[in-house]
Amino acid sequence: MSSGSGAASAPAPTTHDSPPAPDAPSDGRPASAAGAGSRPAGDSAAPAAAAAAPVKTSMFSSLRIRNYRLFFIGQVVSNTGTWMQRIAQDWLVLSLTGSSAAVGITTALQFLPMLLFGLYGGVLVDRLPKRPALLVTQSAMALTGLALAALTLTGHVQVWHVYVAAFAVGLATVVDNPARQSFVSEMVGPEQLGNAVSLNSANFQSARLVGPAVAGVMITGVGTGWAFLFNGLSFVAPIGGLLLMRARELHVVERAPRGKGQLREGLRYVAGRPELIWPIVLVGFIGTFGFNFPVWLSAYADDVFHSGAGAYSLFNTLMAVGSLVGALLAARRGTARPRVLIAAAAAFGTLEIVAALAPSYWPFALLMVPIGIAGLTVNVTANTAVQMGTDPAMRGRVMALFMMVFMGGTPLGAPVVGWVTDAYGPRIGFVLGGAVSAVAAVTVGLLLARSGGLRLSVGWNGGRPAVRFVPRERPDRLATAA
Repeated sequence: MSSGSGAASAPAPTTHDSPPAPDAPSDGRPASAAGAGSRPAGDSAAPAAAAAAPVKTSMFSSLRIRNYRLFFIGQVVSNTGTWMQRIAQDWLVLSLTGSSAAVGITTALQFLPMLLFGLYGGVLVDRLPKRPALLVTQSAMALTGLALAALTLTGHVQVWHVYVAAFAVGLATVVDNPARQSFVSEMVGPEQLGNAVSLNSANFQSARLVGPAVAGVMITGVGTGWAFLFNGLSFVAPIGGLLLMRARELHVVERAPRGKGQLREGLRYVAGRPELIWPIVLVGFIGTFGFNFPVWLSAYADDVFHSGAGAYSLFNTLMAVGSLVGALLAARRGTARPRVLIAAAAAFGTLEIVAALAPSYWPFALLMVPIGIAGLTVNVTANTAVQMGTDPAMRGRVMALFMMVFMGGTPLGAPVVGWVTDAYGPRIGFVLGGAVSAVAAVTVGLLLARSGGLRLSVGWNGGRPAVRFVPRERPDRLATAA
C-alpha cells in the first residue's frame, strides 16, 4: 500500500483538525497547489499560501474527490476477487500436495519478484505516468487470473501451473504496488493523504470480509476454478475507473528524468532519515515472519482442528473484521504516530503467541479479530508515516522499498515458516512468527526513541501504570540544576 530530497528533516505530518480553507470547492477537490512537487493539472498559477492551507478531514472525507471515488469503487470489486483467488489458490495447492511447505512456496513465488526487482520497479514508477502504468499492470493480472481459471475448470491444473501464475502476479506487482501507493497522493493531494491511505486499507479489508466467505462457499459448492474466474473478471472495475478519471483534476507530480544513480539516491535518502528507515525495518521483520497467515491458518484448519475449507475461510473473515476496524480507526485518527506503530506491533506479536497456544477452535478463531486490528494498524501507520515524510519526487522509490521489505521478505520467511510448521507443528510455527514480531517492535521502538532523544518512562497516571517516551535530560541541564 504504498523518497525525497536532501533536506535535513522530513516534513511534519499534516494535521487534520483545522477548519477547511474558505475557498475549498464543495465537492472536495483541492482549490490550489497540492504541496511540494505537485499541483492540480492546468493550474500552474495557484498561490503557494493556499497550497499549505490545512483541510479538515472526517473518516470518509477523501471520498468527496471524484477521481479517488472511482479508484476506491474499482478497488472494492477487484480486491474482493483478489481475496477469493488467494483463498482458492492456497486451498488448491494444499489439496494437490497435502503440504504446508508447498503453500509457503506458492506465497514465496508470488512475493519473490518484489524482493528481486522491487527497487527497480520504484525507479520506473518515479519516471512513468502512474495512470497508464496501472492500466497495464491491472490488465496483466486480469489475464493471469483468467488463465488459471481456464486450467482449473478444464481439469488440467497442476501445482506448477499455480506456481507460475503466482510468480506472474508477483512480476506485475513490482510496478503495480508502488504505482498505486504513490498515485493516491496524485488523486487526493497531501491534505487528504493520511485519510486516503487508511481508506485504501479499509477497502482492502472490506473485500477481505466478502472474498473469503464467498470463496469458501464457491470452493465447497462448485470448485476453485470459479473463484479464479471471478478474480479475472473483477479487474474490469478498476480498469474502467482509471479510464473514467479526469486528468485535469489530478495533482501533477514532476516525474524523475531518466538518469544514472537514481536507485542509490533513493536508498541514501531513506538511510539518512531515522523516521523512514526504522518503520521500514519494522514492517520488514513483521512481513517476513509475522504475516505468514496462509501457511498457519490453512494448517490450523486442516491439521489442528480438522475443519476443512470452511474453517480456513472463517479464520480469514474474522481477521478481516479486525483489520477493517483497525483501518477505520486509522482513518479517523488521520495521523501516524511512532508510539502507535510500536504499540500495535508489540501487541500484534503478543497476540500471535497467545493464539498459537489457544486450546480449542473458538478461542483461536476469535483471537483473529484483535490480531487483525493490530496487524492493520501496523501496516497503515507505517505506510502513512513513510508517505507523509517523503518528498513527492522520491515517493515511488521509497514506497517500492517499503513494499519490497514488507512483501518481499515473504519469500524468505514463508518457506522457513512452512518448514517449521510441517516439522514441529502449526503451534510452534505461529509462536515463532509472533516472537520475532514482538522482539522487533521493542527493538525498533528503543532505536526510534534514541534517535529522537527520548527515553522510556515507566510510572503511574491516575492510579494506572503508564509507559511512555519522554525527552532525555541533557548533561548541561543536569549541571545547571546541580
